[in-house]
Amino acid sequence: MAGDQMHVLSALDSAKTQWYHFTAIVIAGMGFFTDAYDLFCISLVTKLIGRVYYTVEGSSKPGSLPPHVSAAVNGVAFVGTLTGQLFFGWLGDKVGRKSVYGMTLLLMIICSVASGLSFGDKPTSVMATLCFFRFWLGFGIGGDYPLSATIMSEYANKRTRGAFIAAVFAMQGFGILAGGAVAIGITAIFRNQFPAPPFSADPVASTPPQADYVWRLILMFGALPAALTFYWRMRMPETARYTAIVAKNAERAAADMSKVLQVKITAEQAEMASPVEKTFTSKPFGLFSGEFARRHGFHLLGTASTWLLLDIAYYSQNLFQKDIFSAIGWIPAAKTMSALDELYHIARAQTLIALCGTVPGYWFTVALIDVVGRFKIQAAGFFMMTAFMLALAVPYDHWTAKGNQIGFVVLYALTFFFANFGPNATTFIVPAEIYPARLRATCHGISAASGKVGAIIGSFGFLYLAQSPDPAKAAAHGYPPGIGVRNSLFALAGCSLLGFLLTFLVPEPKGKSLEEMSRENEVGQP
Repeated sequence: MAGDQMHVLSALDSAKTQWYHFTAIVIAGMGFFTDAYDLFCISLVTKLIGRVYYTVEGSSKPGSLPPHVSAAVNGVAFVGTLTGQLFFGWLGDKVGRKSVYGMTLLLMIICSVASGLSFGDKPTSVMATLCFFRFWLGFGIGGDYPLSATIMSEYANKRTRGAFIAAVFAMQGFGILAGGAVAIGITAIFRNQFPAPPFSADPVASTPPQADYVWRLILMFGALPAALTFYWRMRMPETARYTAIVAKNAERAAADMSKVLQVKITAEQAEMASPVEKTFTSKPFGLFSGEFARRHGFHLLGTASTWLLLDIAYYSQNLFQKDIFSAIGWIPAAKTMSALDELYHIARAQTLIALCGTVPGYWFTVALIDVVGRFKIQAAGFFMMTAFMLALAVPYDHWTAKGNQIGFVVLYALTFFFANFGPNATTFIVPAEIYPARLRATCHGISAASGKVGAIIGSFGFLYLAQSPDPAKAAAHGYPPGIGVRNSLFALAGCSLLGFLLTFLVPEPKGKSLEEMSRENEVGQP
């Protein structure tokens, strides 16, 4: 039986790329499209929500979310995501990847719509309802990380596995782009239908009552791509590697994969791919065993810590990028715009960054990961992120001077480019390739959850850290004094440099089978 299991898997590794591989990329990728849309679109609409619900009558400045509310709205989905990554990663190893895959998408659909329907007659109740549904939205999103990565890695052949997993993850770039595009489109329609003066001209009329619909529609739109792929996700078969190694049903695994790959997995093909019959003789080791620590302890430390450090830098920049654009004068002062004008400018800036830096970086990874390798791309990405953050931070006063904004935006976009053509993609890919099948989703979930701890540090911590060190300026925004944007960029450069060093703990899976990386093909291994 054990030999049959390994023969089926070796045949998968040597199988040609089939149409189903591309179908699986779209089905799994739409989950990540939705993930990115839902997690990043909230940063677009927070200032609009502040104007709608927290404008103080007679104030000289537009309303904004109080610090604790802003931190909760931005961070609560990350807490849900972290929880979902751990729970669904564990569940995917226990009952199978396919069994719980549809559950995560259904949660995303329901909670995206519910987020837009946040109800209440007071700002506090609206924000509490919004945070509640965004937690459960994050819980569903969290499950998609370990399940999509594991499913794609277990479907793929070893020659193109990295590109396939990267392509699933790269759909995040289009999700971010869509977040900006939808916000621009909806805002343009409402600006045309309900024109409003700037805040300085008429504080009350600058936020038309219809603006309350705008942020709700933007959040609810995230349900659409998920709903369109739900049927196809439910039809996906279980992966052969789970069925053969964990469920120990090689016959069923061969039947499923023959249908999926549209090739007959024959005994001759299997024998050619794996001429030496292996046997499993030792007792399977668990996640908390000494054997796992000896084999994969440093690997788990490497995948978890690099994802943690990457997400501190990546998410903190995304979440306060609108403040950076304001600081360099790319977005006009809030009081010179109406509520919808402000959202339009923020969305336009984020869409431009996605077009120039985010989307190209993802697809460079897809094209080159199976050529260059994971290690080189991740190490180079961390190194370049460090360099560009220092290039932003050291002459920060120069970049904020009038006329130099374009140079700042170019360096900022390059930082994102090398995050995505670098550790943002590879930290997702590698944990799906190097751990044993029965612990693969769990270990990916642990690594991803570590990353979301970094995202929480970024979204909560840098919301405060990036504030001006001048107490008067910080207090004007409702925050205690921080270290400023310049020093925050220095701190993020330090995180990236540490990520570069810890990359050396992570092995290179390029060109190797999953069983070779996890050592499941060795004699005596479970």
